[in-house]
Amino acid sequence: MEWNRALRYKNLNEWSEEEKKHLLLQIENSPWRLHYHIQPESGLLNDPNGFSFFNDEWHLFYQNYPMGPVHGLKCWYHLSSKDLIHWKGKGLAILPDTEYDSHGCYSGSAIPVEDRLFIMYTGNVRDKNWNRFPYQLGAWMDKKGRISKLKTPLIAKQPENYTDHFRDPQIIRYHNSYYALIGAQTKQKEGNILVYQSKDLKNWEFNGPLEFPLKNLGYMIECPNIVWVDQKPVLIFCPQGLDQNILHYQNIYPNTYLIGDTFDPEKNRFESKYLLHNLDEGFDIYATQAFNAPDGRTLAVSWIGLPEIDYPTDQYGWAHCLSLIKELKIQDGHLYQFPVKETESLRGRKIELDGVLTEQTQLILNQNETAYELEIILKGNGEGKLQLASDGHQALNLIFNFADGTLVLDRSHAGIPFAQQYGTSRTVQIPKNTPLNLHIFMDASVVEIFLNHGHDVLTSRLFPSKKQTKIFLETNHHLAYNGNYWSLHSINK
Repeated sequence: MEWNRALRYKNLNEWSEEEKKHLLLQIENSPWRLHYHIQPESGLLNDPNGFSFFNDEWHLFYQNYPMGPVHGLKCWYHLSSKDLIHWKGKGLAILPDTEYDSHGCYSGSAIPVEDRLFIMYTGNVRDKNWNRFPYQLGAWMDKKGRISKLKTPLIAKQPENYTDHFRDPQIIRYHNSYYALIGAQTKQKEGNILVYQSKDLKNWEFNGPLEFPLKNLGYMIECPNIVWVDQKPVLIFCPQGLDQNILHYQNIYPNTYLIGDTFDPEKNRFESKYLLHNLDEGFDIYATQAFNAPDGRTLAVSWIGLPEIDYPTDQYGWAHCLSLIKELKIQDGHLYQFPVKETESLRGRKIELDGVLTEQTQLILNQNETAYELEIILKGNGEGKLQLASDGHQALNLIFNFADGTLVLDRSHAGIPFAQQYGTSRTVQIPKNTPLNLHIFMDASVVEIFLNHGHDVLTSRLFPSKKQTKIFLETNHHLAYNGNYWSLHSINK
């Protein structure tokens, strides 16, 4: 199908039942559907939205264009869960059906207020000349899951000196006010985060752009979030066009974080003595949304996918997924990320691993499974390689060097190639001559790798053949290993 503008923005009700059945059949025949990651029932999934806890349940929405693997007429799809792992699909919840969101319901957030959930999101409108008009909109969800949109915009237009790139409100409660952080672009093509304030969630005042130590943050900032992690404010955001001299990254757009010292939304100030970091050192993380949960944890979820990149699943009528739910902690001035404790509920059969290698390659697991968890500790010297999703030739390679203190994730031979213009390997620094802890979650066509208890995370899509299920370990010197392997249950149909 040639996805022109007319098709992408065709009213969802105008698609025939035959066209919908054909799409679902394509997806059913896809070789890379996932077992325990959130994936779209059909079409494209992108930004996670409205991550919250309300009415004794976790709620999560994601942007969805249900008719194909492209960015088209966006909706919000709703999920709920009792444990952050087993998610129940509630269907399309926010549709582009008003004059203020006629060309798409873009990203936003949610916060519980008394006995309802307040939702704030960006409505996208285009005129006949395809000029964009962004509106910041509101809605309420009651305890029965019924959503009622507010009839008029909360914020009807962007401030003076800002372009129509004005979106992704994150709403937070601070002292006796509500604040909305909104990604924006100046007319000079500079990315900003704008701060709005409200006492009643109805009337919003523009406080100005957020002031923080970093300047020249590219031409647009998307998906801004501020959360508190171990009593420190942490700013998570996606600066498009960020100068490589400020932060090295290889993905088309980075997803970054900055630990702060203080945050005062009334004065629009975020102060920090820390450096800007990539949130994920892998290939495919973007649009992370985080919030402070009522149980005291700081939780985050990410889109595993990137804008403007074609993926091999496109040919089967679907694209992308969401990450595992991660808990955030700060230790020694560094942000750690690791899967929530509830992830252990997926575990099935367990295999204990223990062995020693000397200048050899060894098959350590041959289970013919594509959904598993592997936690392994490697001790040695010299260089080695852990081959995941391997058939003996093709593999996703983790190459570690104890002497140099480097770990390389190489997907150049992991299966069907894609996005090669942004490189096929990613490198992170690890402590030299020190045991390496790898906590790996493999799920058919995605892998999330947590290094040294979450000090670094590398996330990657991969598209292997059906034969690529073995795990090999090799070394050019001496290597001892021990750990555990679990098969993981499927939560998806």
